[in-house]
Amino acid sequence: MSTDITIAAVGDFLIKTRIINSARVSGDKGYSFDKIFEPVASYLRDADFTIGNLETNFGGTGSENKPSQKTIDAVYSVVKRHPKTGWPMFNCPDQFAETLKNLGFDVLTTANNHCMDCGIHGLKRTLKVLDSHGLAHTGTFRSHSESQQYLIKEVKGIKIGILAYTKTTNKIPVPSEQSWAVNLISSSKIITDIKKIKAQGAELVIVCMHFGREYGMFPNDQQKELVPLLFKNGADIILGAHSHVIQPALFYKVKDNTGVSKQRFAIYSLGNFISTRLYWNDHTLTGLITRLNIRKNDDGTIQIKQAEFIPTWTRITRSGERSVFRILPLKDAIKKQTDVGGKEWDRMKTMYEHVKRHIKRNTDAPELKVL
Repeated sequence: MSTDITIAAVGDFLIKTRIINSARVSGDKGYSFDKIFEPVASYLRDADFTIGNLETNFGGTGSENKPSQKTIDAVYSVVKRHPKTGWPMFNCPDQFAETLKNLGFDVLTTANNHCMDCGIHGLKRTLKVLDSHGLAHTGTFRSHSESQQYLIKEVKGIKIGILAYTKTTNKIPVPSEQSWAVNLISSSKIITDIKKIKAQGAELVIVCMHFGREYGMFPNDQQKELVPLLFKNGADIILGAHSHVIQPALFYKVKDNTGVSKQRFAIYSLGNFISTRLYWNDHTLTGLITRLNIRKNDDGTIQIKQAEFIPTWTRITRSGERSVFRILPLKDAIKKQTDVGGKEWDRMKTMYEHVKRHIKRNTDAPELKVL
């Protein structure tokens, strides 16, 4: 008897200082992020397997003792930038991990250009916090032995292997004696890892790639070269991130180097799942919940039957002096027009129409559907 599962995937959790400040609550808890995601929570929880890119760190406050709220606020409520590059350096309260668990996430990928923002100690602490909330992770590692272990999760009898890589760490060097701590993009390494994870029993291989050019609406040459190469070498699904805007998807049959021909799926960039409005660009407020329908047939073969895209919108309003963030399912929000002003409604409608066109620019596959 065949088995069907749904995999949900989202792009960057870009938890910037303004978002952290909006989640501040009174009392000992300090921060609560759950309400931000309430409008889309059901889409994530309903999936059998949910994955996202954690583009922040749980680097802590630097105090081993229980810090005062004043110390905590001093750490999380102020924008920090790298003294040489000027790029922002992200650190998030541990309470956000609780929200990720509540939303139904099974795996967080941690290989991205901000994974070293809190140094090697912050990188390792981030993984410890994820562990404490029962959240699996891959892409960064605490030890050489951990970096040699592959993440395979069994979902209704289907063994899913997850790999993750980044092209950069924002010019913050990984200590040379711990180069294994971050999976940097190397085609030869990724191909080797695909072979090894399949040898360990993975039936469906997902490769998460933090690559491309920031704010680029289309894939660059590296992306266009890597995707078919990874398909040829056994990747089944490729989930891209980093550009902060949505890039097109691909869905077509391709033969790998073992002679197996089957349908494979890639999206060059899932865009931001949550962010502030970067450079006044509405594309950075627009994201996707990508839902992949997977079937394991009686003979053991795996099929990617369909890809559904639920466009989302990071809505930012004000309550007194504070910002209020909500992630909305874009189509429903446009239909309801609930508490949305005319100008913002026009912006949201423009973005929804853009996603419907843009996601299928490289293919006319009927299996791709924008909801």
